Amino acid sequence: MTASRGAISPDSLRAEFTARFGSRPLLYRAPARVNLIGEHTDYNDGFVLPTATALYTWVAAAPRSDRLLKVFARRFDELECIDLDRLEARGGGRWSDYARGIAAILQGEGHALRGADVVVDGEIPLGGGLSSSASLSCALAFALLDRSGIAIDRARLALLCQRVETDFVGVRCGIMDQYVIARAERGCAMMLDCRSLEFESVPIGSEVGFVIVDSGVHHQLPAGEYNSRREECEQAVSILGGRLSPLDSLRDLAPERLEEHRGLLDDRLYRRCRHVLTENRRVRDAVAALRAGDARRLGQLIAASHESLRSDFEVSCGELDALVKIASGCPGVYGARMMGAGFGGCTINLVEPARVDQVVREISAEYGKILGREPWLHVVRSSDPVQTIA
Repeated sequence: MTASRGAISPDSLRAEFTARFGSRPLLYRAPARVNLIGEHTDYNDGFVLPTATALYTWVAAAPRSDRLLKVFARRFDELECIDLDRLEARGGGRWSDYARGIAAILQGEGHALRGADVVVDGEIPLGGGLSSSASLSCALAFALLDRSGIAIDRARLALLCQRVETDFVGVRCGIMDQYVIARAERGCAMMLDCRSLEFESVPIGSEVGFVIVDSGVHHQLPAGEYNSRREECEQAVSILGGRLSPLDSLRDLAPERLEEHRGLLDDRLYRRCRHVLTENRRVRDAVAALRAGDARRLGQLIAASHESLRSDFEVSCGELDALVKIASGCPGVYGARMMGAGFGGCTINLVEPARVDQVVREISAEYGKILGREPWLHVVRSSDPVQTIA
């Protein structure tokens, strides 16, 4: 996995753009997503509790007079030239799929995009469960719409960026990542109902701190197990729906009804369902714990989430489990779990604020022995949503 590349200088990004394209751009940035709790519930119409942190995808953009979209990715040192009048219907498995997908989906919705010169760079680790892809999609879409003089509702922006993943890239993700990146509120987590898209902002008090730790394992979502987990959930709904109609998603299934009809499912599908149902409950309980300033209770819920993801949903791995075990043994850590789709990526650790530095040192030392180097860590710093930076 590629770790964060350090904070990007806006002046450096502007200078690179001007040297490459000969004009002065506007700058845009979109944050990383950190999910406090609520994994694999979003595509089951459930509940999630994400926030945004100050790791960013940056976009510098200026309009062109023709119909070309020229996108230079500093991270890969590659220039992609895209003809807005000749856009493919599907991606080809490269970073530029996100630029092509955004352009295709926005134009397919009737938005008349202008050509543009674009430079993209990012601070967010790739494949780490911090939603670098959704951040890229939101930053690009926001920039291209703005440079084309098109205003769009932020909720609509999130839905269109989700379609880039599902329709163009091929990852059947839920709406959580794009929604919080588009609509985050600084200092708050977002308790999001992924069916209705209703949400409430939940203040993150000073009694809690969050530390992200990279396991060093990189996941490839389109080629991995992510889509199969969604298919398993849909299969369970199809089976149970024959007896419990109407049942549109696991969101509609009460835990007691699952237990009554577990004989209809094999053990694997039963455990997939049990994770989703108990995780939805943990999200609601976590909101109550945050509001009450009860860090210990929140930590218990985070730890229970990891165990459910490990044993019932089976999306953890040895490295993530080792990180959770190390963190859980550190004084000042209330709870730890894997974060994101799984199969690698990062853990999120709820830490007593006064002990953050100590916990960072201890995890670095202990996990470094396994990894062979110090892991990348990030102390969560609340951020605003995608926006223009003058």
